Amino acid sequence: MSKHIHGCICCSGDFGQIFKTNQRVKDLKEQVAEGSWSSRWGMDLGSLGRRDFLKGGAAIAGLAAALPSGAKAQGTSTLVFTGGTVLTVDEDFSEAEAIAIRGNRILAVGTAGEVRSVAGADALVVDLEGKTVLPGFVDPHTHVVSGAVMDAVMEYVGMARFGTVAEVLDHIAARAADAPAGEWLVFRNFDPAVQEGADELTFADFDAISTEHPIFVINASGHLAYANLAAFEASNVPMDVQNPPGAEFVRDADGNLTGVIKNNVAFLQVLSGYPKLASTDPVDALVGLLSKWSALGLTTVSELALGGLTQSPADVDILMGAAATGRLAARLRGYPFYSIGADVWDAADITPNMGNALARVSGYKLVADGSNQGYTGLQREPYLNSDNYGIAYIAPDDLVEMAVERASKGWQLAIHGNGDAAIDNVLDACEAVRDAGIDMSRVRARIEHCSILHDEQIARMKELGVSASFLIGHVHYWGVAMRDEVFGEEKAQLLDRCKSVEDAGVGFTIHSDFTVTDPDPLHMIEMAVTRKTWKDPDYVLAPDEKVSVETAIRAITSEAAWQLFSDHEVGSLEPGKLADLVILDQDPRKVDPDTIKDIAVLETWMDGRQVYKRGA
Repeated sequence: MSKHIHGCICCSGDFGQIFKTNQRVKDLKEQVAEGSWSSRWGMDLGSLGRRDFLKGGAAIAGLAAALPSGAKAQGTSTLVFTGGTVLTVDEDFSEAEAIAIRGNRILAVGTAGEVRSVAGADALVVDLEGKTVLPGFVDPHTHVVSGAVMDAVMEYVGMARFGTVAEVLDHIAARAADAPAGEWLVFRNFDPAVQEGADELTFADFDAISTEHPIFVINASGHLAYANLAAFEASNVPMDVQNPPGAEFVRDADGNLTGVIKNNVAFLQVLSGYPKLASTDPVDALVGLLSKWSALGLTTVSELALGGLTQSPADVDILMGAAATGRLAARLRGYPFYSIGADVWDAADITPNMGNALARVSGYKLVADGSNQGYTGLQREPYLNSDNYGIAYIAPDDLVEMAVERASKGWQLAIHGNGDAAIDNVLDACEAVRDAGIDMSRVRARIEHCSILHDEQIARMKELGVSASFLIGHVHYWGVAMRDEVFGEEKAQLLDRCKSVEDAGVGFTIHSDFTVTDPDPLHMIEMAVTRKTWKDPDYVLAPDEKVSVETAIRAITSEAAWQLFSDHEVGSLEPGKLADLVILDQDPRKVDPDTIKDIAVLETWMDGRQVYKRGA
């Protein structure tokens, strides 16, 4: 593993600079600067909390009236799904025979006879033919606003798709063979830290593929990139280009550019000539991304760095604008990002719970440190074979001040903490919130990633009512690197301690942190259940931290909905909740745990609409 020191791509305050050439982003930023930007999107999306939604769905009805007719839920028609297994994921993880939905709500769950009786004789009956129904999956930590644009303009070549650098280069060569000369070929999530092969891509690698196509590859860290000479030329970057402050165009011993570029301040100069990056509409990209994800069974996702795309509150315009299209295949929950400035968010009148069941601002995001695999997660002890302790992104005293100030104004807190010292700081901040007399059950503070966790920290989490959200891909994709390069065998056992927090009565979720990993809920369930590593399939990282399939399902349904302040409306299949569900060809509890990821998603329903059907 090459020891490049870098922060977390998702929590970098300047990550949005990648999109500064996008026309819609520029327009929104200009509107904010001119004071002409409005956060109301032409429809009433006022502050609608839990009580409003429990009044019988009037808020949803009002939204539906504002949407295009083709996007509405199924009116008053009633559907009964029976003949299979319905896993409600309610408090008791009850198993039912049938479920009925009417419009966009769940009408009844229970035995086939009970549900048919409630549904009435005119209900349309759907035979599940032995299939399994679950609540729609909920990913509580993704980055869909900026990630959607990245996904729309950059093809994924990361570890979930290619195991070696040679495979990545072969794929780029295949794309070049099919693309017209001059067409840009742009890729994301290349990670030589885990993909076997060379540590970097150079002019020589790309010249062997094509000299007629601009080629640009961004590292999974978001802090490194690789480009060919044609890309430099297409963007008018000269060979004698000077290094910007804090960045580098890497040169060889003779002073010649190699094609390796460090820091986005530098590589944006090369990427600036890419036409698709400038023309892609963020709303269309977001709608398209969620439509694609419906094939994975996702019905609620999140943006944990709201403001990162436009570097302003105008990201909310994209979030709510997507909802207003009537084409969303999943619900959206946004968390304003601290680096924009609390005063800026307040001045824009962005408030907790603003929005509705389709799109809502749910909480506030703070960041205590960086990335463990990037050696910027803040540690109690230095990294393996190093004197580096990582970085505190927010000084401890400032973290306390920010947490208390935001919580006192009604904000839920989601605080990024990877290293054990950072988690100490997060818990100190949460303790200060409690000691300020703020009800922690209302704050629902959560530690994002919560990677390296000690027993006494778990005890503090329990005492303070703080939950965990684990990037479970850290175990699967980076587990071997954590053991051999980052921490060593002993400390690596403290990574993503799912079972320990469960045993302590601390709630937890699992998430993808897209674009860090791609959001495949069934695969994430398998990762939590088996804890097998991608690079060494025979190695199980901290086997005592395995959880049951039922627990892992909860972590990406009901628990995730709770963390997003959406448990009153989604996350379990119970009467009165919104009709978000997924139909699988097999019951995840009854297959070989190593094959959970291979279970087929047959149908996905969101808001009473079928948004995905396999083969359709």
